[in-house]
Amino acid sequence: MSVLIREATEHDLPAVLALYAQPGMDDGHVLTLAEAKRLLAQFRQYPSYRLWVACTDDSESANGSEVLGTYALLIMHNLAHQGTPSAIVEDVVVSADCQGQGIGQQMMQHAQQQARAAACYKLVLSSNQKRERAHAFYESLGFQRHGFSFVIGI
Repeated sequence: MSVLIREATEHDLPAVLALYAQPGMDDGHVLTLAEAKRLLAQFRQYPSYRLWVACTDDSESANGSEVLGTYALLIMHNLAHQGTPSAIVEDVVVSADCQGQGIGQQMMQHAQQQARAAACYKLVLSSNQKRERAHAFYESLGFQRHGFSFVIGI
């Protein structure tokens, strides 16, 4: 399935929150729409932090396009690595009804294009150890397991 990937707008937030509410993601525990709008505005304050949506390109429809997936991408500037930026993908999710149709692959290709355009030396993501299907998906796209990820609750 071919999709249009574009920067998310406030109009997309209800659909994005519904994607996050899916089992295995945030399991129904999501922000209110008002909180999401406030945070999306904060995203835009960062020079290189964007929320992207993959949607049907259905401009003829009365309902407009349908959001099928989403991801966030941060292009991070560095003092190390001779100032070369790096990219971090977060919050990747595709509608359960649309998984296996190439939407996630197109989103990750889009993320790689964005990182290349910003001259990043790497694109990284982390995934919960329990999400074995997601790991197989990322590996099928050429991502390699690298190092360790550490977390501490705050």
